[in-house]
Amino acid sequence: MEYQIRGDTLPVVICQLNAGEAMITERGSMSWMSPNMKMETSTNGGLGKALGRMFSGDSIFQNRYTAQGGPGMIAFASSFPGSIRAFDIGPGRELIVQKSGFLASEETVQLSVFFQKKIGAGIFGGEGFIMQKLSGSGTAFTEFDGHVVEYDLAPGQSMVVDTGYLAAMEATCSMEIQTVPGVKNMVFGGEGIFNTVITGPGRIYLQTMPISAVAGVLRPFMPTGK
Repeated sequence: MEYQIRGDTLPVVICQLNAGEAMITERGSMSWMSPNMKMETSTNGGLGKALGRMFSGDSIFQNRYTAQGGPGMIAFASSFPGSIRAFDIGPGRELIVQKSGFLASEETVQLSVFFQKKIGAGIFGGEGFIMQKLSGSGTAFTEFDGHVVEYDLAPGQSMVVDTGYLAAMEATCSMEIQTVPGVKNMVFGGEGIFNTVITGPGRIYLQTMPISAVAGVLRPFMPTGK
């Protein structure tokens, strides 16, 4: 499989497949394709994995596209202004991504739900509680919101991130959702009640324009029903 990522604020990844090669996606992200691409919809791993994907913000079903009778082409576009990133997934190169961050991948990549270890805090932690884990082997494409800033964290080094701004992290990193200290800070600080603390070693990917933040800014301007 070969690919090109085109576009800036609203990118698309265009994949060229050999005969018999297949891609998977979860949210109907296919934008255009050659006529010899065969689509099949399934739970791809049984009910247990399907329910796990549902909890992480994606669909129970996956779409599998296979090139038949010769080379094929398929394109997957982002659903929000931001960027598409390609990751080489393999043993020791697993990736944890925000819910709904998975766009598409080769069929050899596996998706599973990643739970925050501290369930009590995570239930109230918004986007930081449930994420997706990409494992197996192959190329995976993710979509992030806005611009992406990367940091390499040394062992024991931490970064405090406002919930929703963590787009992805290498699976070697650990994360914890913590309450903002001080009642006054929580109530009047305007930064919410929870922060996500990521600790290395590993690389983290932070996004500058989470959909949740955009929705919060626009909410006061939306008409209300009477």
